[in-house]
Amino acid sequence: MKHTLRFGEKFLWGAATASYQIEGGIENNDWAEAAREGRVPACGQACDHYNRYESDFNNAQKLAHNCHRISLEWARIEPKEGEFDMAEVTHYKNVINALKVRGLEPFVTLWHFTQPLWFSNDGGFENSKSVKRFERYVEFVTKEILDEVTYIQTINEPLVWAGNGYVRGFWPPFKKSLFTHRKVVKNLIKAHKAAYYAAKKIRPDLQISIAKNNIYFEATNFNPLNYFKAWISSYWWNRKFLNKTERELDFIGLNYYMYSQHGNKKILPVSDMGWDIYPRGIYHVLLELGQYKKPIYITENGLADADDTQRKDFIIEHLFQIHKAMEEGVNVRGYFYWSLLDNYEWAHGFEKRFGLIAVDFVTQERRIRPSALIYKNICEMNALEIEL
Repeated sequence: MKHTLRFGEKFLWGAATASYQIEGGIENNDWAEAAREGRVPACGQACDHYNRYESDFNNAQKLAHNCHRISLEWARIEPKEGEFDMAEVTHYKNVINALKVRGLEPFVTLWHFTQPLWFSNDGGFENSKSVKRFERYVEFVTKEILDEVTYIQTINEPLVWAGNGYVRGFWPPFKKSLFTHRKVVKNLIKAHKAAYYAAKKIRPDLQISIAKNNIYFEATNFNPLNYFKAWISSYWWNRKFLNKTERELDFIGLNYYMYSQHGNKKILPVSDMGWDIYPRGIYHVLLELGQYKKPIYITENGLADADDTQRKDFIIEHLFQIHKAMEEGVNVRGYFYWSLLDNYEWAHGFEKRFGLIAVDFVTQERRIRPSALIYKNICEMNALEIEL
């Protein structure tokens, strides 16, 4: 028998993107420099979204989305320290307007991993000056770009970025130093707080957060040591950064991808990234976040699935668990699938396919995947139909 699970009247449905991963033509940031050095794959024209954003937003509209998450490319806007490119200001204002006229509520991330070269060459967020530099950038874009925007996120996945750049050494600046990692995370906390108050001074009505990647850490047997490992992991990864910034969060943006087992290992399906697929994890993560008593938007949730064989069930099963958390009082107000388009997946280049829309990176042809039409039906109904 079919059962209909309804979401809130003003629930937001959409997809997420990030500037460097889709725009193309960005050559003045730390990732482009790393590509020139042969340390990461080149991004090049990516999806050419910089020129094709209107047609991409047309597709989002056709798929019944009512919101969309983008990011601004700091290196475009401030190519030299203290010098702002007004042509890029106009471009991003046009992008935001293109969303608005299509009925897509913009969620705008101000910094999504990539740094202007002038900033990264002077130590990036290792440098104590980074806090004031980021504050100045946020103040500028709030005044010049965000006048038609309600929801912003200052920083995307601070611990993912810091961990891959300063512990694992996979990403720029390719360092392995726990001491430097700690310093960088402290500066990211300070930078978010400074940006929050700078933006609020200009636009008190702005709703400001970060995008926080949280993991479900589970003890899978009754060994007390495993419970302790799961608890301490959850504290350090999921809660500590949020605890430090709680007063400067008007809502919480959750990016959910990962599940970590302590104890007996469950054998689970995996995505093309090799990540375990465990939808129930988002339920537990949301219950944990519910303790902060703030609105929550799922700002990223998706998988790499080039053959589009798992995406439909992935979306349905995660939404079922999200609805379950909502029934238990968690204030979830929106869901953004990652991603609207196949894109540049950082150190993996263009190999992994996350998009609701497939992209041919040679011809730039777009093709809507079948799973996107399943998601469209959910968006149109503002409800999930399941067999019970």
